[in-house]
Amino acid sequence: MMDILGAFGVGLILLAYFCNTFSYIRKDGKLYFAMNVLGAALACYTSWLIHYLPFVILEATWTLVSIVGLIKCFSNKE
Repeated sequence: MMDILGAFGVGLILLAYFCNTFSYIRKDGKLYFAMNVLGAALACYTSWLIHYLPFVILEATWTLVSIVGLIKCFSNKE
C-alpha cells in the first residue's frame, strides 16, 4: 500500500512537471500547485512511514512551498 501511495504521489509531481514543461497547464495556475501539494504530501507521508528522513524533509518542504503558491493563486484577484 505504501508503494502505491508513494508512486501515485511522485507520479502526480512528475505529471505536473510534464504538463508545465509542454504548456498543458500554467506554471502559476491552481491545478499545477494542487497537483504538487497532493503529490508531495503523499510522497512525504510514505517517506515518513518508511522512516526516510531526507525525503520527509524534501517532500514536506515541497508541500509547504506548493501550499504557499496555491494560496497566492487564490488570493490574486484577476
